[in-house]
Amino acid sequence: MGAQTQRLQAALDRFRPLFDEIAAGTVAREQSHELPFVEVEKLRDAGFGRLRLPIEDGGFGLDWTSFAEVLIELATADSNLPQIFRGHIAYVEHILAASPSERRSRWIDRLVGGELVGNAWSENGAAAVGTNATRVTRRPDGTWRVDGRKFYTTGSIFSEWIDATVDLDGETVTALIRRHQEGVEISDDWDGFGQPLTGTGTAVFTDASVDDDDVEPFTSRFPYQTAVYQLTLLSVLAGIAAAIERDTVAQVRARTRTYSHGSANLVADDPQVLQIVGELTATRATARALVLDVARAVQHAADVLGTPETEDAVIAAELGSAQAQIVLTDLVPRAASRLFDTLGASAVRSGTALDRHWRNARTVSSHNPWIFKARQLGDHAVNGRAPEFVWAVGESKVPAGSAALQG
Repeated sequence: MGAQTQRLQAALDRFRPLFDEIAAGTVAREQSHELPFVEVEKLRDAGFGRLRLPIEDGGFGLDWTSFAEVLIELATADSNLPQIFRGHIAYVEHILAASPSERRSRWIDRLVGGELVGNAWSENGAAAVGTNATRVTRRPDGTWRVDGRKFYTTGSIFSEWIDATVDLDGETVTALIRRHQEGVEISDDWDGFGQPLTGTGTAVFTDASVDDDDVEPFTSRFPYQTAVYQLTLLSVLAGIAAAIERDTVAQVRARTRTYSHGSANLVADDPQVLQIVGELTATRATARALVLDVARAVQHAADVLGTPETEDAVIAAELGSAQAQIVLTDLVPRAASRLFDTLGASAVRSGTALDRHWRNARTVSSHNPWIFKARQLGDHAVNGRAPEFVWAVGESKVPAGSAALQG
C-alpha cells in the first residue's frame, strides 16, 4: 500500500462516521431550512479544512485524487457541504502554490488552526462584466477599508474569512476580510430551488477593515484555479449520483406493492425496474471516474507549477473539467429524474424528499454555464485556441483584455 493510499484510508476512517451522522440529518435540515452550522463545525474540528495541507505542516497530505474521493463521499451524505467549502478549498490551494514567505507561514498556521475561508467574488448589481462595484480604498490613516455588496457568497456565513474580489483604482484585486468585525453583514437570502443550505447569500461591507498584506493582485492567483473550483462542483455532482443510486436501491428493496401490469411479483425482481437501477449505477460510476480523471489533471498542474510544462498542464486541467461538466450536467439530473420511474407515485410524496437530488444537481450544473464551455472546447479542437480560465457575469461586456472574474 502506497503512502497516498494509506493517507486516504486514514482520512476515510476518520471522516466516514461523521459523514454517516451528517447523512442522517440531511433531509430534515433541508425541509426545515436549517443551515448546517453544527455540521460545518464538526467537519472543522475533525480537520476537513486541512486535508490538502502537507503532513509536516499539520495537514493530512492528500493529493487531489484522494481529496476528490473524500469530497464525493461528503457530497453523497449532503451535497451542500462540499460546496460550502469550495472557497476554502481554492484558498488553501492558493496558499500551497505561493512561494515561501512570512504571510504564507501565517496563513498555514491559520488554516491548520481550523480557520475557514468563504467566497465573495460575484455581484448582482449594475457593475459591468469584469468589473467590481465593491472597492478597497485607503483611509486617512493609511489602513485599508472595503465598501460594497457581494452575492453568491458561498461558505462565508460559516467562515472566519471572506475571500473577496474588489476594485482598486480600476484594477481587480483580492481582499481577505475578517468575517467577524463591525462593518460586515451576511444574509442567508439565497432563494435557489437547489443547494439551499450553502449560505450562498448577500454580503455587505461598510468600512470593513483589511490587513495590509491581505490585499493582493488578482493575477497572483494560481493558474489552475478555475479547474479547482469546477472540480469541487463536479465532486458534488458525483456525490449526488451516488446518493441517487443509494436511495433508489433502498426504496426498490423495501417496496412491497407492485402493479398488475408489472413484470414481476416483487418490484425487486422486475427486470424493467432493475434495468433503470443498472443505468443509475452506471451514472454513479461514470461520474466518479470523470471526477477522478479531472483530479489527476489538477494534481499534474500543481506538480509542474513554475516549470515549462505549466501552461499545457493548466490547459489540460481546464479542458478536462469542462468536458466532465458537460457530460455530468446531462447525466446526473437525468438520473435524478429516472429514479422516479422505478417507484411510482408514492415516491413523489414530500416526505421522501427524493426531488432534492434533481433540484440540487440542476442547481450545481447551472454554475458557469456549460454551453459556453462546450463552445470553447470546440474552438480548441478546431482552431487550437486556449480556453478562458476565469469568467464573469455583469450587465455588459468590457473591452477585451480587461480583468474578468468567475461567476
